[in-house]
Order: sequence, then C-alpha cells, then structure tokens
Amino acid sequence: MSQQEPLLRNQATPVTGRYWLQPAAAPVEDGRAPLLVGCHGYGESARDHLKELLAIPGIERWHVAAVEALHPFYKGRTGDVVRSWMTKEDRDFAIGDNVVYLQRVVASLRRELKTTGTLVFSGFSQGAAMAWRAALRSGWPCHGVIVLGGDLPADAVAPPPLAWPQVLLGHGQDDPWYTEEKVMDDQRRLEELGVPFRRFDFAAAHEWHPDFHQTCGDFLANLHG
Repeated sequence: MSQQEPLLRNQATPVTGRYWLQPAAAPVEDGRAPLLVGCHGYGESARDHLKELLAIPGIERWHVAAVEALHPFYKGRTGDVVRSWMTKEDRDFAIGDNVVYLQRVVASLRRELKTTGTLVFSGFSQGAAMAWRAALRSGWPCHGVIVLGGDLPADAVAPPPLAWPQVLLGHGQDDPWYTEEKVMDDQRRLEELGVPFRRFDFAAAHEWHPDFHQTCGDFLANLHG
C-alpha cells in the first residue's frame, strides 16, 4: 500500500520585530519633525541602513527609524546576525506580514514622537520593494519614497493607489543586480502610471554613495524644508 503524500499547511503566529530610532536633533516645527522610515537590504541589519540614512545632509531635522526584517540568520561563520524580508517560499504570506509590521511600526512611532505628519519610506536592495509596499499599501498617507538598487514590485501597484508619493529612484551605474534594463522597466512603469519621480544615476555599484546621500538630502528638503 503506497503512503499518502504529506500535506502542507500554514499557521499564522505572532512574531516580534524591532527597529532602531534616531529622534530629530533639530525639530522643524514646535518640537515636531517629519518621519523617515527605512528598510534595509538582504543580508544587512537595520543598523547598516540607519548609518546610511544618517549620512544624508539635513537629516538632523527628521526622526529616522530603520526597521529590522523579521527573518534573522547568521552571516556565514562570522556570528553576525543579519536579516531577510522574505524568500520565494510563502512569499504572499510574507508580503502581508511585512506590510502589517511596517504599518504597526509607524503607528508606534507616531505615538512616541512629535511628528509633522510628513512620512517618507526608504529602501535599499531587497528593502526597496518593502519601501514601495509600505508607502502604497500600509494605509498611512505617504509623501515620499526613496529607493536604491531595487525594483518596483508589481503587487505594490496592482491596483494603482489613489494618490502617489514623490519618488526618488537611485541607481548605481555599475550595479550587477539592479541593472540598466531593470531601472528602465521601472521608469517606464512609473511614467505610464503618471507617478512624479526623479531618477538619479551615480558612478558606483550596488551600494550607497555620497552623491546619492546629497540627492536624498535635496529630495527631503523639498518635501519638508
């Protein structure tokens, strides 16, 4: 008698995440400041992303939070703990979990901090897709999205949102993952959707660069000078 094939089931369970917060050193309005929430790349930590965000000129006027992805793992044999937002398995469940997670992080930040109401999401590499999803699907009014080295996921724009934030699209000219072909695909989609965006290319690979830090500073200043 042949054995029956095993059955795969899914079970939701609470998971506790964490984020790093740098409150504004120079609030802009009556002790209030705009809020920048960042999503790190695959195999990074939120501290890595926070370091890059704090290198943006004028960032002292913003509350800055960098969110740790929910799936930690050890980086090789170093013992360093890094994280991933998802894998190809149970991807749709992970997307839903992550959007709710980021939604709750913003809610916590708004309870704790004096904010102006201006909200921007940032993301690098794998975190770029999560920044898009948080900006368009978390339910919080979002005024800007900064994405670097990662593409626009189809699920974030299907159906298109009622209102689009301003977008800064960063691309390293020598990036082996977020290639010129991929960035052009995103550019065409944004143009077709009528999204207000700026594309910025710089001479580097899959990484942050001082020129992009400066461009991010200009972008944030225009949103909330």
